[in-house]
Amino acid sequence: MANTSAICNSFKQEILVATHNFTASTGNTFKLALFDSSATLGAGTTAYATSEEITGTGYTAGGKTLTSVTPVLDSATAVCDFGDISWTSSTFTANACLIYNSNASNKAVCSVAFGGDKSVSSGTFTIQFPAAAATTAIVRIA
Repeated sequence: MANTSAICNSFKQEILVATHNFTASTGNTFKLALFDSSATLGAGTTAYATSEEITGTGYTAGGKTLTSVTPVLDSATAVCDFGDISWTSSTFTANACLIYNSNASNKAVCSVAFGGDKSVSSGTFTIQFPAAAATTAIVRIA
């Protein structure tokens, strides 16, 4: 089974019971981990796990901490944004990533499939987040 881009089903329920707080500086710690093409990330993912996480130069298991921007409304859609994130002096191949809440038992927020393997060789691997808008934000609730 392939990786897919999705807001995790468990996250949808967890936001209604206040498991996740995206407020910048006072909220939870969210991380982004990278996975290979053997992973099966998608709507059914409930938590970060190390199986099928990538390995390679410049990458540490668990990924990196994201810089959160306090959620806002764009018309009638709540949107969340993160600062872009990079791994420098790295050599690895990734197929997808998982955003998860490390303060809440590593509960999954969303998965993003890259549309194929993306490689870096002795360089910088960067994930650029889209604008925090109703039709583009990585995490949005309409």
